[in-house]
Amino acid sequence: MITLTSLPLAEADQEFLDKVIAQRGGRPGALLGILGKAQDHQPRKFLSRETLEYIAAKTDTPLARIFSVVTFYALFNLEPQGKNTICICRGTACHTRGSRELLESLMFKLGFHDPDDEMADKISLNTNDGKYTIRTVACFGQCALAPVVEVNHEVYGHMNEQILQRELEHLGRETAKK
Repeated sequence: MITLTSLPLAEADQEFLDKVIAQRGGRPGALLGILGKAQDHQPRKFLSRETLEYIAAKTDTPLARIFSVVTFYALFNLEPQGKNTICICRGTACHTRGSRELLESLMFKLGFHDPDDEMADKISLNTNDGKYTIRTVACFGQCALAPVVEVNHEVYGHMNEQILQRELEHLGRETAKK
C-alpha cells in the first residue's frame, strides 16, 4: 500500500509551481515535466500529497490521473529520499551476473537486514540518517553492461562489490563535506 507523505505547501513552493505550470502548461507531456520540476525543487526529491493536490487543481487534472502517472514512472518518489540514491538493477541479465549479491552487500553495509526473496525486486529504503536511499529497478535497459547500478543518476556497468564499496566510501566523504 502506498502512503503519501504530507507536508504543508509553503507560499514560495506555490509560486514556484505556478511558474512551472505557466511555462509548461498546455504542451504535450506537460504533466511529466511539471511533476519532474516539482520533485527536483524539493530538497528530499519527492512529491508530497499537497504538491500533487496543488498541481491537480492548477492544471485542472484529476488527482487520480496525476497519482497514476506518479506511480507508473519509477523516477517519481512519494516519500522523502536520501541525499544519495543507489539503484540496483534486478533484471534477468543483472540478476544472473550478481546484482542480488550487490544488493545484499549494500544493504548490510548500510545497516539493513537481508531482503526477502519477494521484496528484492521492489525495494525502496532510506537510512535513518537520511544519507542514502537504496532502490531496485526492474531494468535499466543496459543488459550488455550487467550488473548495472545507478549512483546519483550516474550509471555504472560491470559493477562488482569492490567498485560499489569504493563508490559508497566516496559518497560518504562527499556527504561529510556538505
